[in-house]
Amino acid sequence: MVALGTAAPDFALPDVTTGRTVRLADFAGSKALLVMFICRHCPFVVHVQNELAKLGRDYAKRGIGIVAISSNDAVSHPDDAPKSLAEQARQVGFTFPYLYDEQQNVAREYDAACTPDFFLFDAKKELVYRGQLDDSRPNNGTPVTGRDLRAAIDAVLTGGQVTEEQIPSLGCNIKWKT
Repeated sequence: MVALGTAAPDFALPDVTTGRTVRLADFAGSKALLVMFICRHCPFVVHVQNELAKLGRDYAKRGIGIVAISSNDAVSHPDDAPKSLAEQARQVGFTFPYLYDEQQNVAREYDAACTPDFFLFDAKKELVYRGQLDDSRPNNGTPVTGRDLRAAIDAVLTGGQVTEEQIPSLGCNIKWKT
């Protein structure tokens, strides 16, 4: 996993819902930045996507930047093509940019391993959290609450300390191009 304190890697990717290019620099004034690697086809993402939309709504006016990125190969996984991702964003109600990393360079820079994978940066854009959303998994019976990620976000927003005990996210591997 990427070391805590690592600077947020730069990105400039198209938003699947607007076509607009979104850059790391667009979040310069944010109190925090949450970068989520997600997709449409993965059952782990499907399991938590409504909580991700809720998280976007809950933190929209609290000074945090949120961006989702899909880096999966759309040739091998057509559900993860931009048009399908835009449909997912509309259906679920994502209020944050949903970017497509066609060349997969951004996923490599962030060392993203799976979907979902979460990276939380503080106001200086230094990594403070790279862990799971919560303990819920498809079919484990644990409710989806976003507890772990929300605790980290709240700590950053209130000037508290983010715990260094971070459980890595679990999901489907990034579908790399061959």
